Amino acid sequence: MRRRSVLLAVPAGLVTLAGCGDEKSDTAKTKPSTSPSPSASASSAPPPKIVDGPLPAITAGTKFDEKPTVAKGSGAPSKDVAVKTVIAGSGKTVAENDYIQANYLGQVWDTAKVFDNSYDRKTPLVIQLAEGSIIDGWRYALAGKKAGSRVLMSVPPTWGYGKQGNTQAGIKGTDTLVFVVDVQNTFNAKSSAQGKDVAQDDAKLPKVGTNTDGKAPSIDVPKTAAPTKLVANYVIEGDGDVVKADSSVLVQYKGVLWDTGKEFDSTYSRSALTSFSLQQVVKGWSQGLTGKKVGSRVLIVVPPKLGYGDNPPSGSGIKKDSTLVFTVDILAKM
Repeated sequence: MRRRSVLLAVPAGLVTLAGCGDEKSDTAKTKPSTSPSPSASASSAPPPKIVDGPLPAITAGTKFDEKPTVAKGSGAPSKDVAVKTVIAGSGKTVAENDYIQANYLGQVWDTAKVFDNSYDRKTPLVIQLAEGSIIDGWRYALAGKKAGSRVLMSVPPTWGYGKQGNTQAGIKGTDTLVFVVDVQNTFNAKSSAQGKDVAQDDAKLPKVGTNTDGKAPSIDVPKTAAPTKLVANYVIEGDGDVVKADSSVLVQYKGVLWDTGKEFDSTYSRSALTSFSLQQVVKGWSQGLTGKKVGSRVLIVVPPKLGYGDNPPSGSGIKKDSTLVFTVDILAKM
């Protein structure tokens, strides 16, 4: 299993899809995260004062998205959160509660011991800048920064892991932490697929809207018999990484019933993105998204045997043996 960031709390799953018709997808079988959540004491701390320094120097790997080498801290670190934009980006501005995609390196101020970095994993971190999802130092230091920026910060225990530290990472309760963060992208409830429109010329399949303004795309279901096999077609084809069967993804989605066209679930109506592992959802989703590219919008038609079958979620409005139709925007691979 790929080693996960020590910064992560357990990500939110796709509630209405996890634990569906296939017993092997049951949430009870989902393995808990091996990563610690941010400490309660740190999360309940008041907002910090943001100061300019002191901060150690980046001595090598000085380009954006290049693994950095950072000097040991000199003297006593600030008791506040020190933040410096080393490289100013020109992309979208990060706001609290956004999801960010970033590479990063973290080390201890006093020893320069690196306790975590994403560069060696060759997989950027995708995480929400929300209380309980990430240490508070990140929430406050990165809000207002732009995608494409490299940010250097020092985080004292109050806005890090608190007095208990993080034994998994070898962080003591008195350690101030130093991070270099390369912010690649930011996502929020207005994010959409980005790519080239693909012709939808099969009259027997639903037609999905191609708007990319953050509003829910339309789904027009034809008055024909539902397909008996899985359909997973590009509506918009992105050019990002290919999603694998064991990938976790960040998405926008909307689901309707084939028989009635009635919406039963949507991130757009909740104004909240969602993330999940393809190993935790119905087979129709896991099979339909595997092999698709990040940045894409995908039409997925899920027959009952690959969906909820005769055991739909209580209160979902989904009847037994329903065929489900989804539009899914794959925003990022996690």
